[in-house]
Amino acid sequence: MSVPARVVLGCAVLLAGCGDAPRIDATDAKQVALGTGVYVQHCAVCHGATLEGQPNWRRRLPNGRLPAPPHDASGHTWHHPDALLFGITKHGLVPPYAPAAYASDMPAFASLLSDDEIRAALAYIQSRWPKQVIEARAGMLGARSR
Repeated sequence: MSVPARVVLGCAVLLAGCGDAPRIDATDAKQVALGTGVYVQHCAVCHGATLEGQPNWRRRLPNGRLPAPPHDASGHTWHHPDALLFGITKHGLVPPYAPAAYASDMPAFASLLSDDEIRAALAYIQSRWPKQVIEARAGMLGARSR
């Protein structure tokens, strides 16, 4: 009996956070420094220089797509586990990270950035969150956040 591809991919996503893989660490000064440059070069054009996102990010554009959300405390990025944020950044908003045929301007960065650079950009984003957001995230996601 064949296992559906989405099940295999889902298991791979869950296992991505296991083992000795480098982690997203907002307290690692080297990782955050690398991430600052990656964010400025590849992310800020849409998500804003101060992580503020695009205006009216919850309201669909005329083309039906949503503007880029903020990555600061006012957005929802901090609600998501690291494995999901990593997957979206690497592969874009495609299954299993979004419904099939979901239209988004979020590109996949797998061909532009290394895994370490993606983790670093996410570390930079997380380093900008206030303590209360970090604590709320830890409580909300528990062990699943890493």
